[in-house]
Amino acid sequence: MDDFILIGRVTGAHGIRGGVKIHSYAESMALFAPGEDLRLTMPDGAVRTLTIQWAHPHGRGIRLGLERVTDRDQAESLAGASLFVPRTRLPELDDDTYYWFELVGLSVYDTDGRLLGRLDEVIPTPANDVYVVKGQIAGQSNEMLIPAIGSVVRSIDLERQTMLVDLPEGL
Repeated sequence: MDDFILIGRVTGAHGIRGGVKIHSYAESMALFAPGEDLRLTMPDGAVRTLTIQWAHPHGRGIRLGLERVTDRDQAESLAGASLFVPRTRLPELDDDTYYWFELVGLSVYDTDGRLLGRLDEVIPTPANDVYVVKGQIAGQSNEMLIPAIGSVVRSIDLERQTMLVDLPEGL
């Protein structure tokens, strides 16, 4: 699935004509354009490809109409499915800007060359994202929250799968 990116999950049916409710991980509706294909991975591991007929924002989520899903029973059968799109459908980003999925899993080092752990999660906050780094220090499991700001994150090397950070005092 490396060529496909997780963009959301089906949370249930919407209405009686086959609409589904989506919890989206995407920042915009652009990846849910009518006529585009979605790869659905069902909870049991089965994979289906369905074409989007329509998409509408709905509260904190999205409502979708999918080809060949025409009634509530069919829509309910998709609950729990993960939605993927080809990586090639993602828009290009500016230099020094990354998708979260590119950062998760990076090995994080401080400026002294010590391995702090792996970037496990990205938490969005109003001011800036925060990176959750999990690792082992002196044989103990450790979790560190690192602000995603230029004065702390010195470099990111996706080829080497590394991030270099200059930690402020006390962190």
